[in-house]
Amino acid sequence: MVNKPLLLAWITSIIAMVGSLFFSERMGFIPCTLCWYQRILMYPLVVFLGIAFYRNDREIYKYILPISITGIVMSSYHYALQKIPSMHEFSSCTSGVPCTGQYINWFGFVTIPFLALIAFIFVTIMMFILWKRK
Repeated sequence: MVNKPLLLAWITSIIAMVGSLFFSERMGFIPCTLCWYQRILMYPLVVFLGIAFYRNDREIYKYILPISITGIVMSSYHYALQKIPSMHEFSSCTSGVPCTGQYINWFGFVTIPFLALIAFIFVTIMMFILWKRK
């Protein structure tokens, strides 16, 4: 029987990874420091969730939740830096591409950190569903 929450979380992490690589490698968007941190949190999820799906490991939430919740915090902070002008003084990016920059701004609110935030939230929700079904 297919474990749907696990499969959906894995697919979400794959889409997030491919999307981030598309933005940087195909579109030429240079990742800022906080973008790199979000990648560091997202990319391993592809491997961990893939192995867990293959093995039907229903205990994987124990390892994924700390990573995905940290990703939510990181992405939320990054999104706030972009969208709240008074937070620009709290930016942790001091060299290279500014973390306040917005390569995309679809519909006036969808930026790359927002996309990462949605992915981390969705993975987290799927892990909580997995936990509750255990």
